[in-house]
Amino acid sequence: MQVLLDLVQRHHAGQPVGIHSVCSAHPLVIEAAFETGLESDGQVLIEATSNQVNQDGGYTGMTPAAFRDFVFGIADKVGFPRGRILLGGDHLGPNCWQGEPAADAMAKSEVLIDQYVAAGFRKIHLDCSMSCAGDPVPLPDEVVAERAARLAVVAERAWQRAGGEAPVYIVGTEVPVPGGAHEELDELAVTTPDAAALTIAAHRAAFNAAGLEAAWPRVIGLVVQPGVEFDHHKVIDYRPEKAQALSRFIEGEPTMVFEAHSTDYQTPGLLQALVRDHFAILKVGPGLTFALRETLWALADIEAEMGMQGERGFKEVVLDVMRAEPDYWRKYYHDAGSLLFDQQYSLSDRIRYYWPHPRIQAAQAALVANLERQPAPLTLLSQYLPFHYEAVREGRVRNTPLALLKEGVARVLRQYMRACQPGAEPREQ
Repeated sequence: MQVLLDLVQRHHAGQPVGIHSVCSAHPLVIEAAFETGLESDGQVLIEATSNQVNQDGGYTGMTPAAFRDFVFGIADKVGFPRGRILLGGDHLGPNCWQGEPAADAMAKSEVLIDQYVAAGFRKIHLDCSMSCAGDPVPLPDEVVAERAARLAVVAERAWQRAGGEAPVYIVGTEVPVPGGAHEELDELAVTTPDAAALTIAAHRAAFNAAGLEAAWPRVIGLVVQPGVEFDHHKVIDYRPEKAQALSRFIEGEPTMVFEAHSTDYQTPGLLQALVRDHFAILKVGPGLTFALRETLWALADIEAEMGMQGERGFKEVVLDVMRAEPDYWRKYYHDAGSLLFDQQYSLSDRIRYYWPHPRIQAAQAALVANLERQPAPLTLLSQYLPFHYEAVREGRVRNTPLALLKEGVARVLRQYMRACQPGAEPREQ
């Protein structure tokens, strides 16, 4: 994690540098991240969330060690060096066990943290902001910080047992909840400098009380709300003038930068502005799988235009599965009149939870096989995937379905790379 410690120091020295964090377990997204990473000499940061990957498997069915092996396997396939991979854990704490008493939830959180660090995850977001059964709502800052420090003790012991580089820590949380807002948004309040200062002070005091004074300089990031978010249909754009006081505040914390969540769908210029204003760690997740879905939908349209679809096309299979198994979207999409639209096109991208489904995997394999056997004509690429068409014509991307899918994701990732590495030009492959 010396890379991240050095990045913070470079940032405070006046270089507008940052790093983006890929928060996805989709194999094509991760493959695209590594292939895009080969275009520069930097690291690729892959993060898993506590509900996605945990000791019980999470919704991916993977433990931390299994997710690490999954990521490494993709890197080996691409030829991306393992030494340039940074693994992070996001919202690590009692998030998955909020319905249980705090004592039970925190005991499970300790197992979670131990397994993440033992598996080689070294960027650890300590998030104990959520109330458990019997807790006050919201939790006082001091309780949040004390629980975070308790988990940091576990992380330090796990690192000392496993060896390797010491972990770095992120503290704080963002509002609304991770993964995009559940309801319509009009405006967001930017975190105030006073609130940020209280969060830092409470965590510093808790670390000291837990005997973690030596670990405190490795607390490199604070999660705040810079005023960015997205809901089902719109994006709340970053407004630098509203975050000026917050941006100036972190300049007084020489070992820390801000970590910005829900930066998905911000424009390239606003991503650069975020990094410039000390939001030097940019998280992106649904925006990547949204881009993947866009490309899949376009390929399905191309397949239909070419007359190669079966009785049920790829889109129809996906929507059939979503209707039959609504658990991942029904708490989020409430307007019956726009239900079909939201299932496909909502920026919160609840469709991403369905890609591993066996029926959808089979339909996707059939789509890919059809377009491998008979590649999309340039005319249809131009019609449905104009940016991909340009890349194919210029020889930068092969006209194969998997290459086109990864390019859809890579176009988004390059926006983050340019924001975090200003002036760096992609290296020719």
